Amino acid sequence: MAILQSLWRRKILIAAVAMLFGLVAAAYAFSVTPEYQVNTILRPAALNDLDALNRSKVYSLPPGQALIRVGAALDSYETRLGYFRSNAELQAVFSTSGRTAEQAFEAFNRDALKLVQPDPKKSDLLSSFIGLELRYPQGVNGKEALNGLVQYAIESERRQISEDLKVIIDNRIKEVDAQLAVARVDYDVGKEGQIAELLEADNLERARLIDELKALRVQLKLRREDRIAQLSEAIAIARSLGLRKPSTPSAMGRSEVEGTGNVIRTEVNNQQIPLYFMGTDALEAEQQVLRKRTSDDFVDPRIAQIRKELMMLGSNRKVQMLQQRQNEELFVKGIEALRAERSRLMTIPTDMTGLRLVSIDRLAVEPISPIKPKKSLIIALGLILGGVVGSLIVLLRYAFKMRRYERARIAIAPMPSTFDAEVNSPPLVVR
Repeated sequence: MAILQSLWRRKILIAAVAMLFGLVAAAYAFSVTPEYQVNTILRPAALNDLDALNRSKVYSLPPGQALIRVGAALDSYETRLGYFRSNAELQAVFSTSGRTAEQAFEAFNRDALKLVQPDPKKSDLLSSFIGLELRYPQGVNGKEALNGLVQYAIESERRQISEDLKVIIDNRIKEVDAQLAVARVDYDVGKEGQIAELLEADNLERARLIDELKALRVQLKLRREDRIAQLSEAIAIARSLGLRKPSTPSAMGRSEVEGTGNVIRTEVNNQQIPLYFMGTDALEAEQQVLRKRTSDDFVDPRIAQIRKELMMLGSNRKVQMLQQRQNEELFVKGIEALRAERSRLMTIPTDMTGLRLVSIDRLAVEPISPIKPKKSLIIALGLILGGVVGSLIVLLRYAFKMRRYERARIAIAPMPSTFDAEVNSPPLVVR
């Protein structure tokens, strides 16, 4: 009770100390550079925003994957460093005295930026987002800085996707060109093989016809020689019989009986009349002609046919057409799908400037008040601390006076009357 009374009597001192601390806290609160905070939230883009890219069949990027890629870019050291170097305002604010450019960026990267991600245990669509916070001192356009960083990361990913798409398309086109080249080589080899087969077949047929022609001519020559030999034999027989003119066996028998005369007879029988009945005149005439013959080709019509076939084999029209083809690409089979695929790849756009990778659910806006320092809280804490310090001062003074009083009382303790009086008297109040 005496302590509370002592504190109440010294309330002016406590209040003065509290006010002093409050003024110091207020001076600190108003002298510290205010610090502000802005944030932005990104969510997955709509399916139709990435439909054109996914329908290309060479690059697949679902909305969730696109959000993860942009989030990784925002958290990337390289992306943040590139944006910091391109923003002169941030460099001026964070490059305080004694800091190098690298140290300034480290301060910006470590203290100013914070990536906010959802709980990995939640995988529903509503929980898919990426947030980014930026803390900055007064004098920086934090809204523009944060929105600029988001756009910088998105543009960086767009460029990366464009480069990846170009590389993939170029590789696919090279692969298709290689397949077309293989098909063209197969076609050339097949055409050359076909020409070789046709020419070989023509050569084989020509050789066969020539051999047949030679054999046929030998056969005809042997047949002519055999005929000459038969005629010689028949002439000898006809001469021995005295037959100069053509006759028959029956006519020879009747001539001996009837004598000579101009008689025309017709004889029909089914037996072959020997050759010598032709008479020596006819047989000798035929023999002379056969001996004077220089070629027997006209005797057999097959020789004319062989010559015709040899002339036909002189030029193969199919081989000529194969060799004179102008646009051979039209004759290569099985490459229609490859040509269509190459044409499709050539028409795929690789400029991803307008590609919407994410949906910016909330842009960074200018903050209403700074997050640091909290002036009212600092002043309140200063007043509370001042009150506590003032109370401690009063209590210390009270304790010091009480101790001095106890020493004085112990010094006069031998006088009983005085001691009893002091014991029975009310306690002193120290002022």
